[in-house]
Amino acid sequence: MTRGVILINVGTPDEPTTGAVRRYLKEFLLDPDVIDIPAPLRHMLVRGIILNVRPRKVAPRYASIWMDQGSPLRVYTQRICDALNANNEDIMFEVGMRYGNPSIRYALERLRDNGVTKLLIAPLYPHHAQSTTETSLKQTYLELKRMKWEPLCQELGDFPVDAGFIDPLANSIHPYMSDNCHLLFSYHGLPLSHIRRVDKTGKHCLSEKCCETLVDANRKCYAHQCMMTSMAVANALGLQRERWSHSYQSRLGPVKWLTPATTTTVEELAKKGVRDLVIASPAFVADGLETLEELEIEIRAEFIEAGGETLHVVQCLNDREDWILGLSNLILNAFENTQLPQMIQ
Repeated sequence: MTRGVILINVGTPDEPTTGAVRRYLKEFLLDPDVIDIPAPLRHMLVRGIILNVRPRKVAPRYASIWMDQGSPLRVYTQRICDALNANNEDIMFEVGMRYGNPSIRYALERLRDNGVTKLLIAPLYPHHAQSTTETSLKQTYLELKRMKWEPLCQELGDFPVDAGFIDPLANSIHPYMSDNCHLLFSYHGLPLSHIRRVDKTGKHCLSEKCCETLVDANRKCYAHQCMMTSMAVANALGLQRERWSHSYQSRLGPVKWLTPATTTTVEELAKKGVRDLVIASPAFVADGLETLEELEIEIRAEFIEAGGETLHVVQCLNDREDWILGLSNLILNAFENTQLPQMIQ
C-alpha cells in the first residue's frame, strides 16, 4: 500500500488585510465545534458583532508578524511537511488547513492523485479538543465522503506526554533556563463548557487538582492533557514546582474560560518578584499569531509594565531536527497500529 499523511493545522488568513481576516474568521467562528451554542445565536454573535469589529483589530496584528513567504503558521507548517517528506521517502505528506488554504480537500486530492491507498489523518495538536482535533477529523471524513475516496484510514491521536514530543520540547526550552528564571507554560484557552463535556461522570472535571491525576473521565480532557505536558517537561528539565507555572491564553467572547489567564499570571509573577520569565507554548507545534504577536508583543509588554525585566518566548518546535524525528516516529507508530478507528459520520 502507498502511505500518505495529511498534516492538519488550524489555518490562517491568506493576507494580513481586514477582508482576508474577515473571511478566515467567518469560516472559523461559524464552526459549531468552535462556538458550540445554538446556530441562530452563533450567527448573530459572529455575523452581527465579531465580524464587524474583530477583523479591523486583528489584521494589523497579522501584518506585524507577516513573513516574506506568507503567514508564519502556514510557512512553518509547510516546513514541517517538507522536512517529513525529506526524512520519510516512502510516505507522502501534505498540509491541509482546517480553515483557509491550503484546504483539507486540496491536500486529500493531492494524496489521492499520487496513488495513496493508506491514509493517516494527523491533526497537529498534542492535546485533544473538540475545537481542534475533533473538528479536523470530522471535516476530513466529510471531504473523503464527498470525494467518494475510500483509502484505509488511521488517526495519529493525541501525544501530550510522548517522548517524541516531550524531549524536543524540553530541549528547545533548556537553553533559556537559568538559576533565577521562572518557566511559564502558556496554552491556548478553551471555554469551560468544552472541558466539562468530556467528563461524562460529572464528578471530576475542574475539581481541585483533577487535572494532575489521570482517571477514565479525563483521559481525553484538554486541561488534563495540558497539565500532563507541563509536568512531563518540568520533570525532564529537573524543575521544582515553584520554578514553573501553567496558564491559558487567547480568550474570545463573554463565556467562562479555563484559568488562570496568561495575562493575569505574568502580572502576578512580576509582583511576586519574578524578573526573568521564560514562556513556552506547548499547545502549538508551529509559530503563529498566538506566539509571535500575543506572547512576544502583548504579554511581554504586560510583564514589563508589571515590574518584570526580561522575557524570553521559546519558539515553537517548527521544523527542529529532533522534533521532525520525534514526529516521524509518532507517525510510523500510528501506521503500525492495526486497530482502525471508526469512521466519523
